[in-house]
Amino acid sequence: MRIVGGSLKGRALIAPSGNTTRPTSDRARQAIFDMLVHAPWYGREALENATVLDTYAGTGALGIEALSRGVEHAAFIERDRNALNALRANLTAFQLRDRSRVLSCSTTHPPRAERPYDLVFLDPPYGKNLVESGIAALRRTGWLAEGALIVAETGAKEDFVPPTPLTRHNILAKVQGNAEPDETNKPEILAERRFGAAKVTIWKYSSIVS
Repeated sequence: MRIVGGSLKGRALIAPSGNTTRPTSDRARQAIFDMLVHAPWYGREALENATVLDTYAGTGALGIEALSRGVEHAAFIERDRNALNALRANLTAFQLRDRSRVLSCSTTHPPRAERPYDLVFLDPPYGKNLVESGIAALRRTGWLAEGALIVAETGAKEDFVPPTPLTRHNILAKVQGNAEPDETNKPEILAERRFGAAKVTIWKYSSIVS
């Protein structure tokens, strides 16, 4: 497993022992960043100016890839001890400790954010609805900037759709428990690609609409 682009291209990533961490493949990472750089809805300048949050970070491959491609700073959220050791070793080996922040916690139970982030990667274990619960937790604690670009990896066979933004109707329905939720404001999927057992979905986050 290696960095596939930017100033660190070709450098090998340290991976934790065991099978608790499933890093995004080199092929999928290359495709993700190709989309980000060349898409009409993003672009190289947007990427280089992004504030990056890599959640369920594992080895940190996605955040480090962003740093390699010109992003100034990235934050990483990971709770597994072996993965954290590998993540910190990678940041040290690539001399990125001063351009990064590592939080040892669960993505679904993060601390209050010091700032919001506008490019957010989520690559959790498959089949546990952790993208949805992760986004809900990050929203509650202030990690997601309005209009943030979300890049989520799920299992290719999962019937995943981006979470619908909160609306006044849905808040009332949840409180009262006697109204059907409004599904008319589903986020627009900007890109969706499959890579073997993985599916990558990209959309823009919106917190609440009228």
